[in-house]
Amino acid sequence: MSQENTTSKQPLIRYVNRQQMSWRAVDVEHLIGEDHPARAIWALVGRLNLAPFYQAIESSAEEGGRPAFDPQLLISLWVYAYSQGIGSAREVARRCEYDPAFQWLTGLAEVNHHTLADFRVEKQKELDELFTQVLAALSKEGLITLEQVMQDGTKIKALASSRSYRQEETIRKHLERARLRVAEMGDPRNDESSPKAKKAQARARREQQERLESALEELEKWQARKSGEKAKRETRVSTSDPHARAMHQSDGGLALSYNAQISTDAAHGLIVGVAVTQEANDSGQLLPAVDRVEQRLKKTPQQLVADSGYTTRENIEKMAGREIDFLGTMRQEDTPRGANLPNRFPPSAFLYQPEKNHCVCPEGKVLHPMGQRKRGPGMIYHLYEARFEDCRTCPRKPECCPDNQKNGRSVAQLEESPVVMAFRKKMASEKAREQYRRRGRIVEFCHAWIKSKLGLRQFHVRGLKKVQMEMLWACLTYNLQFWIRLSKLRITPAVT
Repeated sequence: MSQENTTSKQPLIRYVNRQQMSWRAVDVEHLIGEDHPARAIWALVGRLNLAPFYQAIESSAEEGGRPAFDPQLLISLWVYAYSQGIGSAREVARRCEYDPAFQWLTGLAEVNHHTLADFRVEKQKELDELFTQVLAALSKEGLITLEQVMQDGTKIKALASSRSYRQEETIRKHLERARLRVAEMGDPRNDESSPKAKKAQARARREQQERLESALEELEKWQARKSGEKAKRETRVSTSDPHARAMHQSDGGLALSYNAQISTDAAHGLIVGVAVTQEANDSGQLLPAVDRVEQRLKKTPQQLVADSGYTTRENIEKMAGREIDFLGTMRQEDTPRGANLPNRFPPSAFLYQPEKNHCVCPEGKVLHPMGQRKRGPGMIYHLYEARFEDCRTCPRKPECCPDNQKNGRSVAQLEESPVVMAFRKKMASEKAREQYRRRGRIVEFCHAWIKSKLGLRQFHVRGLKKVQMEMLWACLTYNLQFWIRLSKLRITPAVT
């Protein structure tokens, strides 16, 4: 019997050594593939007229100064970043250090996050012109027709916590303390040991004071719109983002938010209008949306489709006055006062006889005309009232008007304007209903894409002006992405 060999061979392993330093040659052009989205974005941005961005650069070869980053690079970086769901300037700067696509765009150069953050919010006029330029190019290629435009709004959360939602007294106390801290910054006894830390702290204190002063100013504006001392005392604004407003969310809760408005051309689902407002209600945003589209494309939409939030009698009248075919759904609103109170017959229980211009109650008594009242555009109420003697002896008075001691029962008969009546008749047709049903899958898709694909469920900046800029960046990214996709569809033949 042979003796068992208890020895074993020592395997040779190539272990990972992360402590070593290495020099590597990088071929930047081969960092990403030929069909990478970053290449398409760079090429498409390069086709646009970026002259306004270059003209805003202060340094020049004649006068000197620090060279500025190429606007084509910064635009491409932000468009590509948003297309990947990245909205943080710090994260974009970090990606430039290791992500192949960002490295390809920058040519391995480092871009400071302050440069990125400032570029995103400071080039409002230039970015607005760029968005208009893209729409003009898309329209020239036949991708935008304005034959049918869909309008919709969505709530996007502000960069502010609910804990920052304060009343006037609390804001004033915080502001007083902030001003004292800023005043104490020059005291040598309070100097920080590190100059860098001292400078950062000073900047933070000044910014806090500015935000609180802005919050107090915004609070006073908001109070001016309130009636009653109690309502004014209870008015609150955010100390983090004073322009944000508490708005209802899709889950039924409340959150500090902005109302993002989008107009979408139905031909290919491209965004032709964008705005951000502090108003939670959509009813006042329809006409401004039409104005924005006309201003950008120098053309009026032939048809505009919007949901019940925009469909008021006033908007129906105004859209008809501008000769725009408007489609929408009307809510049951402006019901006559007292119509659905307990122990009262509703107006529907009273038969209106137009040939005699009076109403008849369930007991056969006549309600005579008593004049009319106008309730906004396109709506007139005709008042009818029964004689007190008829109601006083009526056996059904407890069910109809038990509280009436001196007058008979009155009802209001609604008379709508011919424009509103024509709108109702139009929306009752199958053709109009079919066109309206397209709204959800076109304009609501844009909002869903921006929130889910671009990651803009919450703004990354504060203040109305800056969130308007970020929403414009998101819509520009959306349009450029779809422009690239539609161009590929036209170039590449369909596989049969």
